[in-house]
Amino acid sequence: MLNLISDIFVVLVGIEALFIMGFEMFGSQSKAAQKAFNASASYLAIPETKASMANQGLYNGFIGVGILVGRFLFPANAVYPILLLFIGFVVVAAIFGAITVSRRILLTQGAPAIISLILLLLTH
Repeated sequence: MLNLISDIFVVLVGIEALFIMGFEMFGSQSKAAQKAFNASASYLAIPETKASMANQGLYNGFIGVGILVGRFLFPANAVYPILLLFIGFVVVAAIFGAITVSRRILLTQGAPAIISLILLLLTH
């Protein structure tokens, strides 16, 4: 049962990373982005900001794909270290984001990843 819960959290973290990718790459000009990033519309409209957001989104996409591919396509003996690596990236990014941008990131992005990491450690 704990393995199933761990898998659910791993998949949720992977999907969340892909959602964040889409949001940062394609939704960075929205009202939701202004609220999420605590940034003005004029700041988000600056070409350099748009490019930076898209780049950041792309990296989130890489992490999401890494988590999902690691979970479902890698051989069984490689799944655990791959997931530790990618889930660990999300935990570190959430902590850094909480320190530098908003503490809310630790809850929204960090909490599922931290729970996932703990479950991975418990089930291995």
